[in-house]
Amino acid sequence: MSDFRTLLAEMRRPGILMRAVRFGLADYQRQHMLKRLAPEETRPERILPRLFETEARLEETRQRGDANYSIRDHIEVLVTLVAETRAWYRPTAVQAG
Repeated sequence: MSDFRTLLAEMRRPGILMRAVRFGLADYQRQHMLKRLAPEETRPERILPRLFETEARLEETRQRGDANYSIRDHIEVLVTLVAETRAWYRPTAVQAG
C-alpha cells in the first residue's frame, strides 16, 4: 500500500492552483465528486490511485500548454484527491458531503 499522504506532500503544483484547491475543500461534496470522477469505484484504496493517475494526466496536459487543459477539471480532481487522502487517514470524515 502506498503512503498517499507522502505522495500528496511531494506533489509540486503552482501556488495559485493550490490556493484554489484550499478554497474548494470547504465545498467538497464527496458523493457528487466521486460519482463524477470514479463512478465504478467504492473502495478508497482504489479511488486514490485512480485520482493520482487522473491528476498526473492533467498536470502533463497543463505543462505541455495543451489547449485542451481545463483548470476547472484540475482543481476538481485536486480537491477530491486532497479530501479523499485526508479521509483515508481519518475514516470517520469520509461521511462528510
